[in-house]
Parts: sequence; C-alpha cells; structure tokens
Amino acid sequence: MFELKYLLGGVMIGLATSAPVGPVNIMVISRSLHFGFLSGVMAGAGAVVADTLFALIAAFGVTTISDFLSHHLGAIQLIGGLLLLGFGVHVFRAHPHLEVASEGRSRLVHGFLAALAMTITNPGTIFGFLALFGALGHLAPRTGDYLGAAALVVGVFCGALGWWASASAVIARFRSKITDTWLTWINRGAGTVLFGLGTVILIRSLWISGSLH
Repeated sequence: MFELKYLLGGVMIGLATSAPVGPVNIMVISRSLHFGFLSGVMAGAGAVVADTLFALIAAFGVTTISDFLSHHLGAIQLIGGLLLLGFGVHVFRAHPHLEVASEGRSRLVHGFLAALAMTITNPGTIFGFLALFGALGHLAPRTGDYLGAAALVVGVFCGALGWWASASAVIARFRSKITDTWLTWINRGAGTVLFGLGTVILIRSLWISGSLH
C-alpha cells in the first residue's frame, strides 16, 4: 500500500519534471515531426535515463554526487550551454523533408545520447528533484525505507517515459498535415530558442566561475 503511494507520487514527479517546455521537449518535437514516433520516443528516453539517475540520487541521498554537482556547477553549465549552442545551429540550418519516414539505428542512438547529454549537464535537474522530493514531506519514504525509495524512482521513470511517449505519439499523428515549409520555419524557431537558451546558460556559467564579476 505504501509502495503504491510512493509509486504514484513518483509518477507525478516524473510528469512534472518532463512536461515544462525546454531543450529536450523541442528536440523530441522536432524528431517526432521529421521522422515519426520512434525517433521522438528514443530522444525522450535519453532524458528519462538522466531523470531516473537524478531521482536515484535524490531518493537515496547520494550526497557525494550531489556535492560534486554543486562544486562543479559552472563547468557543467558551460558544457551544457555549448551543447545547446551546437544543437541550436544544427536545427536552424536543417532542411527537413517529411518523406523521410524513419531514421537509421545510428541516428536513433544519436538522438538518445543527445537528449541524455542535454539533461545530465543541467544541474538544475538534480536540484529540482531534491527540492521536489523534499517537498513531499511525510509523503516521502522514511530514511532507510529502500523499498519505498525504489518505488518512488520507478514512478519517476514511468511518469517521464509516459509523457515522452504520449507527446511523441500526438505529434507524429499530425505530422502528415505539416508541409516541408512549415517544418523549415519550425526548425528555425526551435534552433533560435535553443541557441538563446545555450547563450543564457553560458553567461550563467561564466558568472558562476567569476569571469564576469
């Protein structure tokens, strides 16, 4: 009974951390539009793996990793910002064609790894999980309740994966109504947003490191 409560709580956290529009959402939307459902899900799965890792850290209190992220915040944000800049330029310059029905296995893996890298180099994600788990209060598993903590993490995995699968399915369902011209402008908009986010993250990383003080 208690494990079910933690499982459902984890599902809600997984949905809450996946739904806000960010770089990975833009990437999943782009891939679902260009190549269909499987490509979008594979990109989303990269974020799910990173989210599950962060949920493990938060649920089981792995303070060593949390301290490492905290002490290297500037460097991690620098890497994440550069990744977003590069991906933003790539998306902006792409010329998609809807007649391409699917991606090869190597490009599916590339999408998975890109989303994983984007999520895992965002230290705000781990701190967001720590804050959300802390906000659960008495609804969170007690210290030493490893079964409850595991149920919470499994719930996060299921909630996040459910979000990405649903989003990819909806987007892929309506891709036939979108022309190549629409996709080009969608790419330009998405690329501009990603480049802008990368620029903001780079500025923040330089501020944290003291370069802009």
